[in-house]
Parts: sequence; C-alpha cells; structure tokens
Amino acid sequence: MLMLRPYRKNDIDAVLSLFHETVHSVCAKDYTPEQLDVWADGYTDKAAWEKSLRAHCSLVAQSGGVIVGFGDIDGDYLDRLYVHKDWQGCGVATTILAALEQHARETGQMCVVTQASVTARPFFERRRFVVIKKQLVERKGVLLTNFVMEKTLG
Repeated sequence: MLMLRPYRKNDIDAVLSLFHETVHSVCAKDYTPEQLDVWADGYTDKAAWEKSLRAHCSLVAQSGGVIVGFGDIDGDYLDRLYVHKDWQGCGVATTILAALEQHARETGQMCVVTQASVTARPFFERRRFVVIKKQLVERKGVLLTNFVMEKTLG
C-alpha cells in the first residue's frame, strides 16, 4: 500500500540513492551514458539537497516502509519528481504530483511549471502540462535536452 508523507531529514540517503538509480535506469533509453553521468554522478551535494528539500513542500511515497518516490514544489515550480524503477507505471508519480498540485492551489498558485526530461515529458503531457519550450541545459560541459512545461491549475 502506498503512503504519502512529508519529507524528513533522515530520508536524504534513500532519496539520493533513488534519484541516482532512477536516472541511470529509467532515463537510459533517452540519454547517453555520458549525459546520465553528469545528471546523476553519484556525488550529489547532500547538504544542498537537504536544504532545498526542507525549504520546499517535499513529499515521499512509501510502500512497506521503503521510499519508492519523492517530489517537491517551491511556489509554482515543481523541482523534482522521481519514482523508483520498480515502481514505474504504478501511480506513484501521479499520486505525488496530485498532492503537490493541491499544495500549489492552497498557496494561491495559478499554475505549475517544471523542467521535464525527454523521459518524463509524456507523463506530464498526459496530466495536461504543455511544452512552453525545448531547451538544452549544460552540465559539466555536456548538453541535455529538457522541456519547460506548464499546467494551469483549475
């Protein structure tokens, strides 16, 4: 059974591990190994992520006490949304996104904006996000394609 709860400080190691593993497995069909390595190099700044996750509305999804997904929003900006490779297609991201969109509505936001990977774009399009622009983002000298996407909240 899936349970959503607020992010806690002691979640950081599980969240970072999930992030790295998800990027390298789920996104491998859309990005080169070099791109995956600069996106999630295994040396993520733990303190910076911790500070950011605690400053935002951050949620984790658990099943059987194990974190299977997480996401966070800051104002109208959906910063991160990742689901463990074994939980893809099970409604985890949809559940997290719905809760974060509800938080955005409750704080007076009129829309939600995100930067979606090539891999995530179809997920967001199915949830009424539209592409505002395609962009190339540079990380450590390597270019990655992503999409600025927006959804008007009703």
